This record gives sequence, structure tokens and C-alpha cells, in this order.
Amino acid sequence: MHDIKRIREETDAFRVAMRNRGATAPIDEILEQDQLRRRALTESEALKNERNGVSKEIGRLKKNGEDTSGLQAGMRAIGDRIDAFDGQARDAEAKRDALLLAVPNQPHASVPVGADAAGNRIVRTWGTPKLFAFEPKSHVQLGDSLRLFDFERAARMTGAGFPLFLGAGARLQRALLQFMLDLHTQEHGYTEMSPPFVCNSGSMRGTGQLPKLAEDMYHIPGDDLYLIPTAEVPITNYYRDEIIRDPLPIRFTGYTPCFRREAGAAGRETRGLIRVHQFDKVEMVQFVEPETSYAVLESLVVHAQEVLERLGLPYRVLLLCTGDMSFAAAKCYDIELWAPGQNAWLEVSSCSNFEDFQARRASIRYRNPDGKTAFPHTLNGSGVALPRLLVALLETYQQADGSVDLPEALWPYMGGLHRLVPVS
Repeated sequence: MHDIKRIREETDAFRVAMRNRGATAPIDEILEQDQLRRRALTESEALKNERNGVSKEIGRLKKNGEDTSGLQAGMRAIGDRIDAFDGQARDAEAKRDALLLAVPNQPHASVPVGADAAGNRIVRTWGTPKLFAFEPKSHVQLGDSLRLFDFERAARMTGAGFPLFLGAGARLQRALLQFMLDLHTQEHGYTEMSPPFVCNSGSMRGTGQLPKLAEDMYHIPGDDLYLIPTAEVPITNYYRDEIIRDPLPIRFTGYTPCFRREAGAAGRETRGLIRVHQFDKVEMVQFVEPETSYAVLESLVVHAQEVLERLGLPYRVLLLCTGDMSFAAAKCYDIELWAPGQNAWLEVSSCSNFEDFQARRASIRYRNPDGKTAFPHTLNGSGVALPRLLVALLETYQQADGSVDLPEALWPYMGGLHRLVPVS
């Protein structure tokens, strides 16, 4: 949600920002409804002052034993007009806020202007993609020979895009999740949260999934509940409709499955684990003082990077352009891993600063150093997402005999197992 005062005072800049995002924002309608609301409130306030004056006059006349019937009739008429103007104000406010809910966040000044992913900027890389003396296999081929997952039976029991992990594959998933949670809680200062895997529409609106992304959500018919698309939703909404009492910054991390319909994704990569409707992810969420949020964003990216560095996986960091950012983000970095079997870079993390956009929508407040209530800035980052992490790991560490060496960081979580070998 945007600060309407900011739109009033910086209308031209706001128009440019929306144009840079490629968004069609109904700014004129928003300002029109805002003006109707303000005008109705002004009329109502003037009538209330008039009513107060008449009320005093009635009191004076009654004290002197004079007739007040005419003034009292006038008071009732004023009351009806006040009710009418108050109703107009409420109606205009509801229309204005409904329009605002569909308007994306305003990009930060440091975000490059661009229409799509072609406008993204590579800001750094780490590691060197591995060169093979043999033709590297895809994770699908490796998974078949290692018996790590079963796509055919998963599709039969649920449908395409819902993976099933077996044996060492299931253990490797669990090992990666535990490794990441331990890193973020023990070394990066996050408090672990295990939230619900479903949220109501109010929570979805709070983080910006609704109404914009409704078609991508799995809705539970008959209930005001959605399967969460990311742990960002329940973790951020932890403070919804509250004034935060704990000192900022506050850091939470948590694991959840994530559910996404990926509406409109037909024709994109759907084979194997590249694009699925259910996947596991460790999320990092922070609530911070506004003046610190962009420094915090940089450190958040570092926290995600460290996961990949400890696993020895080459990555690159992209600063997303205005046209490729998510609806709620003011600035966003994506982290991509190199997957040799795909011969492609795969996104495994998005780290975003939402400024006060989500806090306003979810009515999350805190007390600033002056003791006044204000909106904190919220940030989140994948720390990191599976199963693309698993894709890159399997394809990077594969050997010529079809086995896969495991990075040392995972050995303690795999019961000392160092290598996955084909199952005969």
C-alpha cells in the first residue's frame, strides 16, 4: 500500500515510477476518490461545528424557558447531512484503497530502468563453472540412476509438477534444509520460526500476493485460506495489525513448502525439478528501521550467498530492473546458480527490500526513537530455495561413473555419507 500523501505531493514522480515498471496505475482515479473523500470530510466537519454551535444555543434557550423546536428540527436535518457526508467519505476511501491495493511498489532510485529480464544487471560473480572431461548429465538422468526421486509416481498420485523424493534424495533435501537453518540461526542471528503452511486472505493482501497474484495461488474452497507461495507470507504477517514491542532489527528464518500454480507458465521448462508447483524453501525475513533498510538488503544477500559458497557452488548476483521486479519490491537482487546439465543459470534466491509497502498493507508498526508510531521497512530473501539448489548441486558434483560427490558442509547432515552412487 502506498502513502496517499506521497502520491498527492509527488504525483509526477509517481507516474514516472509506474511507467518505468511497465505498470498501468489508475493514479487519476485514486486522486479523484481521495479528493472526494477529503471534500466530504471537510463538509462533515463544518456541519459538526455548526451543530455544536446550535446545540449550545438550544441549551441557552432552554435555560431561559424559550421554544427550541425549530432549532431541534434543524439539528436533525444537520445530523442527516453529516451522516450522508460521512457515508460518502467512507465509500470514497474504500474505492481509493481498493485501487491502491492493485498498484505495485515504487522502485528505488538505484534500480535500473528496463522492460524485462534483459535489463537486469550482473553485479558480481563467485566461483568458476566446472569444466567436465565428459558430457555432463542432467539432474533427471542422475536422479534416475541414483534413485533420488520418482516423477512418474508423483504425477500419478497428484499431478505434474509435484516432485517425490526417495531414499538418499529425501535425506539430501532434509540435510540441505537443516544445514541452511543452522547457518542462519547460529551464525547470522535469525530466530527460527515454524509457521502455518496456509494463510488467510488478509495475510495474502498484507504481503502483496492479493489481489495481483490471485491466479497463481492455491485457494481452499469454502475457507478463507490459501496454500502459502512462500514463508514470507506467514512470517511477515507475524506482526500484522500490531505495534512491534521488541527492538529493531528483528530477524526470522523458517522452512516451509511453497505452493504455486505458475499460471501462464505453459511452454516454459517443466521437466524434472526446474519448474514445479510445490517446493521447499528456507526464508529470511527482517523488520528494520527505515534508514537502515538498504544496508540491511546488502547483508541479506550476503547471508544467502554464504549458503552457496559453503556448498562450493558458483553463482552470480543480478540487480533486477524495474520491469522484472516482483509486485511488492522496491529493490531486488536475484542469485543464480550454474547448472552444468542444463547449461543454464537457475535462480535460487531473491532478496528484496519492500520499504514500508508491506507494513502499510498489513498495518505493522513500531515506535521510532522519538516514541512515535511509524511503519518499519520489511525485507525478505530466499536462503535458499530448493529444488533448483539440488539441481545445481547434483549436476556440479557429478562424476564420470554417474556418482555424485557431496560437498563437505553436508557430510554431518548425511550421517557421514560423502558420495551418492548409482543403484543397480
